[in-house]
Amino acid sequence: MVKSTGKPGGSKHAARPPKPYPEFPLSPANNGYWQKKVRGKVLYYLRWGQVRSGKMEVLPAGGAWKEALEFYQKVIDDDQAGRKRRLGKPEGLTIGGLRDRFLTLKSRALDAGEITAPTYLEYKKTVARLVSVFGERRLVEDLASDDFETLRANITERWGPVRLANEVQRVRSIFKYAYDSGLIDRPVRFGAGFKKPSAKVLCQQRAKNGARMIEAEEIQTLLKSAPVQAKAWVLLCVNAAFTNKDIGDLPCSALDLKGGWVDSPRPKTAIRRRAKLWPETVKAIRDWLAVRPEPQDGCEDLVFLTETGNTWISSGTANAIARTFRDLLKTLKIHRHRIGLGALRHTFRTVADRTNDRPAIDLIMGHSDPSMVAHYRERIEAHRLAAVSDHIRAWLFGSKPQQ
Repeated sequence: MVKSTGKPGGSKHAARPPKPYPEFPLSPANNGYWQKKVRGKVLYYLRWGQVRSGKMEVLPAGGAWKEALEFYQKVIDDDQAGRKRRLGKPEGLTIGGLRDRFLTLKSRALDAGEITAPTYLEYKKTVARLVSVFGERRLVEDLASDDFETLRANITERWGPVRLANEVQRVRSIFKYAYDSGLIDRPVRFGAGFKKPSAKVLCQQRAKNGARMIEAEEIQTLLKSAPVQAKAWVLLCVNAAFTNKDIGDLPCSALDLKGGWVDSPRPKTAIRRRAKLWPETVKAIRDWLAVRPEPQDGCEDLVFLTETGNTWISSGTANAIARTFRDLLKTLKIHRHRIGLGALRHTFRTVADRTNDRPAIDLIMGHSDPSMVAHYRERIEAHRLAAVSDHIRAWLFGSKPQQ
């Protein structure tokens, strides 16, 4: 007769069942339970065996491993967090429930044109991170400051201070939505540790990364070597402060090539923008339009297209444009850390600021002006916009404009 170990239904001499498959998360303990070591402690998840007539016998179906696995999946989030196990459906708002409600809200905002697709994708990644760190079944009301310290550490493993600051703000806005919407009874307490990096840290990081500036000589190198479409991109970015997405979304109707103007709202903010185009920019656009592929359905009014006539914008992003330009920089051996097509917008602002006409510069860039003065300003004359444009053109080409 096999002697009992004194543990619940256990016998250290019992024949234990094998794992049903190699990746099965549990292992059979001598006491007849499936077990797993969590946070340095052995925890148990239902029985694999039962003592009958003084002998440990394996339960049917290989030790009832499916039932044990289902139980494990229900309570593992609590076990990993060191909490009392919550069986059944949690009472209250869970992280999974918050994710679903918040993404539904933002999806509707995206459909209504209130936010852009890149913004929606960033929110989607943030709530996915919350689920990954906290667990889908975790109650929001159970979250404490140490949980958010863990979340912050998870963010900093991959991202630097600037991305960290943005992610902290998104997380706070998600939980603020839960309280404002009445999904939780009290605001979430994040604790002192869940905060954005200080201004000093951000400045140090910016200094470490170096200036996001492409110098005039480098831009001239780009213009001499860039393919026809990419040349138009470069000129629009340094002439009119365009971004990757601005380029991908630019409609033909926004261009007045005869008069030399581009006039359209910025896709990201819908704020009106207007810029005087250089002769070099107009020529580059005309050269591109002369060889522009036949557009696919829905792309007829887009200025810039891929070789197949499709939009450069995929799933709301303009990464294909960024990659194409980055490859060009590498080919010309002028690629540096954080230097891409977007750096030309930094270049534009840096040079344009020397004109001391901030309202005109903001209009070209599509920046909002929250000041009271802007409330009363009804227009900015064309000659002021042209003066900013001419100043940057002189900085770039000097007395010898690009042919």
